[in-house]
Amino acid sequence: MIHSTLRGLAPLTLLALASLVAPAAAQHQSVYRLGDLEITAPWTRATPGGAVVAGGFMRIANKGAQPDRLVGGAFSLSKRFEIHEMKMDGGVMQMRPLDKGLEIPAGATVELKPGGYHVMMIDLTAPIRQGAPLRGALQFEKAGKVEIDYIVAPVGATSPGAHGH
Repeated sequence: MIHSTLRGLAPLTLLALASLVAPAAAQHQSVYRLGDLEITAPWTRATPGGAVVAGGFMRIANKGAQPDRLVGGAFSLSKRFEIHEMKMDGGVMQMRPLDKGLEIPAGATVELKPGGYHVMMIDLTAPIRQGAPLRGALQFEKAGKVEIDYIVAPVGATSPGAHGH
């Protein structure tokens, strides 16, 4: 009798545990699809008071046979949105906007990450606070526009699941 009761509860217990774990796992693995493009795990960092810029990061996979280009976007707490590149030039790290956008080659994945390609949210209208995801959009040259949610990691995070520096 006890065995049959436990056996009956086990699926319910597993379901309850899964419902607690799934939202946390899902928030770091959000996937958005637009035509042949797949945008995975968009995230940004919380900002300290007075910050006027923030970076956005994600992976963009092009599953198609033709290249596309990330050419713009929007973020709910900023007045401007730009695509940027950071790279070493003569031993100095430099950041610059990519005026023609960022090519996403056919059959390739491009990672936007701290210290590399990223999007910049400029002229923030309010601090970015850790907590609920924030709405944004990405504009692609061929595929068009897709709305996404950025997970907000702690100040200084190096990945969406990181807890600080």
